[in-house]
Amino acid sequence: MYLNSVFLSPDRIQRLQEIASTSIGPLIEGAIKFTIPLALITFIIGLVIAIFTALARISSSKVLRGIARIYVSIIRGTPLLVQLFIIFYGLPTMGIVIDPFPSAVIGFSLNVGAYASEIIRAAILSIPKGQWEAAYSIGMNYSQALRRIVLPQAARVSVPPLSNSFIGLVKDTSLAATILVAETFRRAQEIASMNYEFLFVYSMAALVYWVISFILSIIQGRIEVRLDRFVGKSGGLS
Repeated sequence: MYLNSVFLSPDRIQRLQEIASTSIGPLIEGAIKFTIPLALITFIIGLVIAIFTALARISSSKVLRGIARIYVSIIRGTPLLVQLFIIFYGLPTMGIVIDPFPSAVIGFSLNVGAYASEIIRAAILSIPKGQWEAAYSIGMNYSQALRRIVLPQAARVSVPPLSNSFIGLVKDTSLAATILVAETFRRAQEIASMNYEFLFVYSMAALVYWVISFILSIIQGRIEVRLDRFVGKSGGLS
C-alpha cells in the first residue's frame, strides 16, 4: 500500500513527469558542456603524460625510472577524490587558487596518466623482442624502432583497455561535482535539493551516464573491429 501510494498514485506520477520534463534538459546540458569535454580533455592530456611516463619506466635511466615509479605509486595509491580536494581546496592555503574546471582537468589528467602509463608500458613490453632486433638489423636506432615499429603495434594492443579507461573516466567525472564543476551529477544535486526527489533525479542522472557509456561502448567495438582488419593471423600488424 505504501509503495503504491508513493510511486503509483496519479498525483505522484504527474509530479515525477513534471520533474523529468524540467530536469532532463539541465542534465543533458551538464553532460554536453562539462562531462564529455572534461573527459575528452583529461583523457588526451592524460595519454600524453602516460606515454612519457611509460617510456620513462622502461628507460635505461635510473633517475627517470625512479621519478616515474614514484609518480605512478602516489597517484594509484591515493583516492581520486582526495587528489581533487588537495588541488581545489588544499592548494589555496598555499596561495595557489585554481578554478573548478581547471582543477578537475589537472586532477583527472594526472590520474589518467598514471593508470594509462601502466597499460601502455605493458603493451610495449608485450611486443616480441624479435621486432626490436629486426628494426636494428635494417639500421634503425632505438627511437626509430620505437616510433615506427613498436608503438604502432603497442597502440593496437592498448586500444581495448584504454577504451575501457575512457568509459570509466566519463563516469568518474561525477566526482568533479564535489569541487563545484557543474557537470551532470552536480546538476542532479542542485535539482534534487529543490524538489527533494533524490532517488528519481539521481536515477535520471544515472540514465544519462549509462546512455553515454553505451554509445562509447558501441564506438569502442567498431574501432576494435576496424583495427582487427590490420592484424594478421600471427598477431602482428599486416
